[in-house]
Amino acid sequence: MLAQQRQAAILERVRTAGGARVSELAAEFGVSDMTIRRDLDLLSDRGLLAKVHGGATPGLPGSAHEPGFAAKSAQQQREKALIAAEAATLVGPGTAIALSAGTTTVELASRLVDVPGLTVVTNSIPVADVFYRGGRPDSTVVLTGGVRTPSDALVGPVAVAAIRSLHLDLVFLGVHGMSERAGLTTPNLTESETNRALVEAAERLVVLADSTKWDTVGISSFAALGETHTLITDAGLPDLARTVLADYVTDLRLVEP
Repeated sequence: MLAQQRQAAILERVRTAGGARVSELAAEFGVSDMTIRRDLDLLSDRGLLAKVHGGATPGLPGSAHEPGFAAKSAQQQREKALIAAEAATLVGPGTAIALSAGTTTVELASRLVDVPGLTVVTNSIPVADVFYRGGRPDSTVVLTGGVRTPSDALVGPVAVAAIRSLHLDLVFLGVHGMSERAGLTTPNLTESETNRALVEAAERLVVLADSTKWDTVGISSFAALGETHTLITDAGLPDLARTVLADYVTDLRLVEP
């Protein structure tokens, strides 16, 4: 198992169990206590968990806490890959689409590089890089300007102005959190305005959110649940959340890990 895979598994173990001891993790993953402590140090430095004596517990980030792109990439990797694969089935040749910033949208980008005649608008540096490196010559990629965030999004007035002039067939949006009360949210106030512009540019809004995003609330709301046409998430979504979302979202899709 690679270090990144082990760290992602440790995060999941700590999250689902409410905590874990170093000795338990070392035995589970077949590595030394020192290796686990290094993993915990790294995950703690990224704000993904809290180190305690002899182990770790889930972190308690505030609503304005924004993990970096690398930290988010280590989370729910399998679920994100399946969500992206389902989202890719919605895109046909000659479509004008937008992909917001986010690790799931980067997964989606890698599945769209061979679709003919795409026009892709994005405020994500990693998404644009996927198309620049592997895209077709008949595709057009538009990277908005703006100010870079910890999640490698370009936000602010320049990004908003670029997006507001567009009319797009599909907008694929990754979110920090979603809830019935707050709708779709982000921990970055400036990114909220940019995401709102993407929502308004969409003929069809497709939200990509693994099940851990449910009942996570960032500091700023940018859309109500009912503005979502299609929501693609994973089967780990709680039954109550499925019931709530079915009342708001026309097309709710759950992928099975």
